[in-house]
Amino acid sequence: MARVAMGQSKMVTRPVAGFFHILIYVGFVLINLEVLEIIIDGVSGNHRIFKPFFGDFYYYLISFFEILGVAVILACVVFLWRRNVQPLARLKSPELTGWPRLDANLILIIELVLMSALFGMNIAEANMPEQGGYLVSNLLAPLLNGYSPETLHTIERVCWWLHILGIFAFLNYLPYSKHFHILLAFPNTWYAQLEPAGQFSNMESVKKEVALMLDPNANPYAAADPDAVPARFGAQDVLDLPWKSLLDAYSCTECGRCSDVCPATQTGKLLSPRKIMMDTRDRLEEVGKNIDKNGSFVDDGKTLLGDYITPEETLACTTCNACVEACPILINPVSIITELRRYQAMEASKVPSEWGLMFGNIENNGAPWQFPAADRFSWADNLEVKTPNTKA
Repeated sequence: MARVAMGQSKMVTRPVAGFFHILIYVGFVLINLEVLEIIIDGVSGNHRIFKPFFGDFYYYLISFFEILGVAVILACVVFLWRRNVQPLARLKSPELTGWPRLDANLILIIELVLMSALFGMNIAEANMPEQGGYLVSNLLAPLLNGYSPETLHTIERVCWWLHILGIFAFLNYLPYSKHFHILLAFPNTWYAQLEPAGQFSNMESVKKEVALMLDPNANPYAAADPDAVPARFGAQDVLDLPWKSLLDAYSCTECGRCSDVCPATQTGKLLSPRKIMMDTRDRLEEVGKNIDKNGSFVDDGKTLLGDYITPEETLACTTCNACVEACPILINPVSIITELRRYQAMEASKVPSEWGLMFGNIENNGAPWQFPAADRFSWADNLEVKTPNTKA
């Protein structure tokens, strides 16, 4: 978690986006120290309450924060350009139309407004002899030259309130936005899968059945509960998915790196790993509202598989895990896809005919091919290849 989430190690695999993202990330983390001072000032009725404690170092501290503020503004402008003026291919996908695109732009605009309000406050102070400014605000002080002390004080107060109220409003907006990842990226990375990529979870119900098949003396009804509800094979809806997959869905920031490296997406298939995560989150939102309204989930005639994600999408996945490797915070779309596909194969019995043939061969012959085990080495006949069945 320290390396991936806090250290942003996977962000910099794409240097341009990684560099500007780190500017925003570091800028907001450190500028929050100044925000803390602003909040304490507002509660206590003081102004620049930390200034006496830091002495002359306070000037350099706030100046450094102002430099970071300029970097944040620059990064937001670059990202707005990349999304709207000259959008990257991965930022023009159909799943980003409507609210997702508006949400991404709103976040960047809000960040610009917050930083501009912070500079407005500091620039107004830079023109007040009793206050003075800092590195960047002193350079920009001529913007407010000639204003009366009363006007400067009003500008400073307006910007102060705009900044602090904007932050509080943004915190309320956060859970409804894809930007929720700034809180969830850390736990999501902490709970990321440590097993080898692509390793399937073991289903105890299937394991038990196999164990019974291998033990000729076992009584399959000995420990059976006649009233027990059979466990679902795989997942049909979000309530069937493990909690980590749901956390993945809420942690996704829709950057599209997963779809950008997905071989299925790049060859024109319907599958897009980013869309898988967005669809899971949308369905989870719908289920949550259903539970809020009824006290418990009431069947609404919809499911994640079918109404949001089509079987064709899940079948297009090669389980190569390129999407997992590309994700900056280790989100795992493959785990959702395999659970949906497991349901299709094991419970709904809706798979391509070629898959059905393979399943039958594995069941009858112990291999995907349509010939008995005794003939596995027939290809070596008359080739003088040493096999367990010949002394050649």
